Amino acid sequence: MSLTDFIKAMPKVELHVHLQGATQPETWLELAERNGVKLPASTIEGMREWFVFKDFPHFIQIYMAVCGTIRTADDVEFMAKRFLAGQAEQNIRYTEITYTPHLHYKIAGLDARTQLDALNRARKWAEHTHDIKCGFILDISRNVTPEEGLWTTDMAIMGMNEGVVALGLGGPEVGHPPEKHAISFQKAHAAGLACILHAGETEGPASIWGAIKQGSVRIGHGVRCIEDPKLVAYLRETQIPLEVSPTSNVCLGVFPSMQQHPLPKLISDGLYVTLNSDDPPMFNTSLTNEYLTVAEVFGMDEAALTGLVINGIRASRLSESEKAAMEAEFKREFERLKIQI
Repeated sequence: MSLTDFIKAMPKVELHVHLQGATQPETWLELAERNGVKLPASTIEGMREWFVFKDFPHFIQIYMAVCGTIRTADDVEFMAKRFLAGQAEQNIRYTEITYTPHLHYKIAGLDARTQLDALNRARKWAEHTHDIKCGFILDISRNVTPEEGLWTTDMAIMGMNEGVVALGLGGPEVGHPPEKHAISFQKAHAAGLACILHAGETEGPASIWGAIKQGSVRIGHGVRCIEDPKLVAYLRETQIPLEVSPTSNVCLGVFPSMQQHPLPKLISDGLYVTLNSDDPPMFNTSLTNEYLTVAEVFGMDEAALTGLVINGIRASRLSESEKAAMEAEFKREFERLKIQI
């Protein structure tokens, strides 16, 4: 078995992937046809061509257009099931899925309970059908008002015993610091719900410091910490996990090429790194592809790659007993696969 085959076969977890951004063009086309929504392309080939990343405004244009095809609870469930089936194909046993519910409340009037029930039908289906698990990070898009952010916070708190593992913060960083939604994070913390904020992608270290001050238990991206030695030292000391998505970072111009991505430096500096795909079809990637890429570009061997997988388990919002059981199971599978290399 080659290292490539090992990567494809090994069990994985993913902590940073957006449900809407991870939905394949084929699924969006089906939803558009089902609901009579006109998209810029009407064929699979046309959709794939339209999906090719050009720049951030193009990315947002695609994201908003396809989200407009979601009209009912059945659509949400359909989208989530399709995504989870794709995770199962990659042997991703556990996923923490970022989902932006307020968007569908605004576009289609889908209330919090309706969306939560649809997500949980998909979650239970995936467990029963594919033997994989997931949790949901309901995220506030940072460009909405603090009042609109509280709508998502209330939904996340409502779902704490129904698959919701954290309150998130995503969307455009520039001009929208984490402090803008402090009232939501305070409310979540008071309810005992973790907060996981995007920071340090299109904004620099100040954004990461802001996320830390708001009590973020992990940092979505966080790669621009390298611009601040004090921040690097703090992250090394506290071991706050970073959810790193290399292909996404390169596509968005955070770094000019994969070869110049700081992933090896983050690891050698002793920071806590996990590997993720972010919005995979929009960046022509997948979690499996991220592992294949870092193996090829940075020469990572199977020990380094499986270490990143174990980091993902330990940084997840699973219970301590669930983490221990999953880690033991994964390590047994890694050993079986290694024998075949």
